[in-house]
Amino acid sequence: MPANVPLSRTKAELFDDLVLDAVEALERQFGKELAGVEFAVEEVPPDLNVYDSDVLEDGEVPLARLLPGGPGRMNVPPRIVLYRRPLEFRAIDHEDLADLVHDVIIEQVANLLGIDPEDLA
Repeated sequence: MPANVPLSRTKAELFDDLVLDAVEALERQFGKELAGVEFAVEEVPPDLNVYDSDVLEDGEVPLARLLPGGPGRMNVPPRIVLYRRPLEFRAIDHEDLADLVHDVIIEQVANLLGIDPEDLA
């Protein structure tokens, strides 16, 4: 199928769609609280020896990271970064990946807002 046909979406594009869907659902309920929060996707986590408490891990593999931003960070907005490959590796199928992406975003947003993840779900 030609690349310009909508059915030929890459794994990365499909993953981005899952992230956008999850974020849009949250923004409908918590738009004010999430104003200015950036969401990003990286293929793999950076190669660090030690991860801070702002990293959501499975075992020792980072799945996402919250960069809180704020005045101490030169007015950088808060940012939540999801790591595509580790998340895809843990999913059985596309539906499972969608659930996992949603859960990771919920966890990171709850951490950012200082509330229980169940209050967002």
